[in-house]
Amino acid sequence: MSTFTIVLLVILAVLLIAVVVLYFLGKKAQKRQAEQQEQIAAARQTVSMLIIDKKRMKLKDAGLPQFVIDQTPKLFRGSKLPIVKAKIGPQIMSLVCDEKIFDSVPVKKEVKAVVSGIYITRVTGLRGPLPKPEGKKSWRARLKDKVTNASARLKEEQKEFEKEKSKSSKQKKKK
Repeated sequence: MSTFTIVLLVILAVLLIAVVVLYFLGKKAQKRQAEQQEQIAAARQTVSMLIIDKKRMKLKDAGLPQFVIDQTPKLFRGSKLPIVKAKIGPQIMSLVCDEKIFDSVPVKKEVKAVVSGIYITRVTGLRGPLPKPEGKKSWRARLKDKVTNASARLKEEQKEFEKEKSKSSKQKKKK
């Protein structure tokens, strides 16, 4: 066998081993996530709250209890989480929000939320439906908006220039 085929076989073997390892790790992570979702569903409560503020913050800066920070893996302590500051009854608390619903959480409004510990899983409006958040505009839509705004400004400037030109020509005729 040539050295080229041996190298290809070794690379193929390494890739095959990596795929098998990733398969089993993914299966294990999927089981863990299913267990966590069951625990969240078992401990959930419906609470009415006034949302004061929402931000994506680092875990250290969020104002969460120290035991929550201690329980999180060191890898995730530096990552930013969706944090909601809310008034629940007389208390003001910092809660972690689900990433899927973070954009739909209204600020400075009273909502009914499904909470599991310090984790918000679902939000509904207390007085009527919640406003739908605007999705991100595509690059093409943003570019189109810039072009229309720029052309509108250009037309306004041209009108102003024509007015100034006509005023200056009238003043010259008077002299």
